[in-house]
Amino acid sequence: MTSAELLTDAFGRIRDIVHHAVDGLSPDQLAHRLDADANSIGWLIWHLTRVQDDHVADLAGSEQVWTSQGWAERFALPFDEADIGYGHSSEQVAAVRFESPDLLTGYHDAVYEQTISYISALRDDDLPHVIDRSWDPPVTLGVRLVSVIGDDMQHAGQAEFIRGILERR
Repeated sequence: MTSAELLTDAFGRIRDIVHHAVDGLSPDQLAHRLDADANSIGWLIWHLTRVQDDHVADLAGSEQVWTSQGWAERFALPFDEADIGYGHSSEQVAAVRFESPDLLTGYHDAVYEQTISYISALRDDDLPHVIDRSWDPPVTLGVRLVSVIGDDMQHAGQAEFIRGILERR
């Protein structure tokens, strides 16, 4: 198995979890928060997809799917186009509402396709390339991609956890 195949598998697993976490949910379920300051399923999936889009586009030297394919306009959120959700307040999380899970899965699928297109061209010897020297140790391409996978998996798992609670109620 090559590194590109391993990364493709990891991002595919994230995609599967994203779909399972939101498929069939109502707008109220997507927006449900376990307490007043908790993240909602909709916010978690939007955020993890924005992070993946932002980071992979940066690595690939391409425009984000969010802007290049018109997703920012379709979502019509009250944030700057560059916002990925990092550091959002409770009020900002509450502002992220969706009428259907289809918007979330559509955007995630588009980001997934761009991600796979980028990583399928990577060779094993690309991964040790240093991309950010502001950290100690410096961050390599491989470490950045694993960081995105880890962040996405955590948030996707959180969304699945909330869904499980909603389904048991």
